[in-house]
Amino acid sequence: MNQERLEEQLTGYPVCEYAFINPEDISFLDQVRYICESECPQYGKSWSCPPAVGTVQECRNRCSKFTGGFLFTTIAEVDDISNMKAALATRMEHEKITQEICSLFLKQCGNIQALSTESCSICEKCAYPDAPCRYPDKMFPCIESYGILVTELAEKYGISFMNGGNTVTWFSLILYQE
Repeated sequence: MNQERLEEQLTGYPVCEYAFINPEDISFLDQVRYICESECPQYGKSWSCPPAVGTVQECRNRCSKFTGGFLFTTIAEVDDISNMKAALATRMEHEKITQEICSLFLKQCGNIQALSTESCSICEKCAYPDAPCRYPDKMFPCIESYGILVTELAEKYGISFMNGGNTVTWFSLILYQE
């Protein structure tokens, strides 16, 4: 993989911060998954969320097959950060950017796994559990659904997650095989 070339290409995207990471630095925590199960209304309703993504151990095993990682953020300004509907409305732009950055990695790496924000919302109603995902090439499992505490990973690599009062910080993680 040509990291310098990728970094040149990234200048064309509104990426706030990024880091190339070592997948061995990712912590997988059952406690993060517990939060999904006990607090998230999407639990059990989407292919991008648990239990559909597998156990935390299965997620760890999938991620351990990759040799490199790329963690990045985009930010969005909202009038009122407590307005969850307005904050979530900014997410689709981040997902579009994630899709485009995945394409850059696919051109240089044979195999990638992208994890992103929240539960997938491509379809009005997810096919889970009755049928396969309609858009498996566009659906990104949620980072937290894998049991990854993204704030811990961000701190380890010097990426900010608190960017001001009315700023939403969106994260994606692309794991790749060189």
